Amino acid sequence: MTVGSVVVLGGRSEIGVEVATRLAAGRPVVLAARRRGDLAAESAAVAAAGATVVHTVEFDADRLTDHARALSEIAELGPIDTVVLAFGILGDQQRAETDAQHAVNIVHTDYVAQISVLTHLAQLLRAQGSGRIVVFSSVAGVRVRRANYVYGSAKAGLDGFASGLGDALHGSGVSLLLVRPGFVVGRMTEGMTPAPLSSTPDQVADAVVRALGKGRARVWVPGLLRPVFFGMRMLPQAIWRRMPR
Repeated sequence: MTVGSVVVLGGRSEIGVEVATRLAAGRPVVLAARRRGDLAAESAAVAAAGATVVHTVEFDADRLTDHARALSEIAELGPIDTVVLAFGILGDQQRAETDAQHAVNIVHTDYVAQISVLTHLAQLLRAQGSGRIVVFSSVAGVRVRRANYVYGSAKAGLDGFASGLGDALHGSGVSLLLVRPGFVVGRMTEGMTPAPLSSTPDQVADAVVRALGKGRARVWVPGLLRPVFFGMRMLPQAIWRRMPR
């Protein structure tokens, strides 16, 4: 039986690579990112984790017209087991409040590009008859805060789209895991003060792999954030608008 590959779209992502290293043993791994020739460190990490072979594919998430080509190239490498959508940007909220193009850039990468990839990917995996998709939402999208409403609004849209797509894939042999992490201490948030209940890329990857193993459709990281945000939905708007990032 042919073993399917682990694919990371956004092959430089700390979380994406950590997930891949946990799933790599005995499998091919595909790292897809811009400047594919600069993925030596990431390739070495998954190879050391036991990947049978590591492929790199040129992939620019922001170039929507290139998504079908990149995914077709990945499919030609063999059957796919798990695809991790690990690309995204945080952006600068203060700048985005006055710079419309920057606001659009954030939403384009974190929402529009994700929808394009997910739609192409769902068709590909439906035709294959199997596969698992990992999508990273955020607690920032559960109830959008004034402090990061541009990024939060993109994650809110992605959360809704991925939730609906997961339902649409039911019975197709393809599953979707929607991940809702809180503040993650890593390159993307370098220089920022960690929020309460923060996690690391390692911890997020551990939670993702456990959830995949259990066949779950949703996972909050850490799990305590789920009841916390249930309560936060009840806060009056006058209080909520003063909540920090």
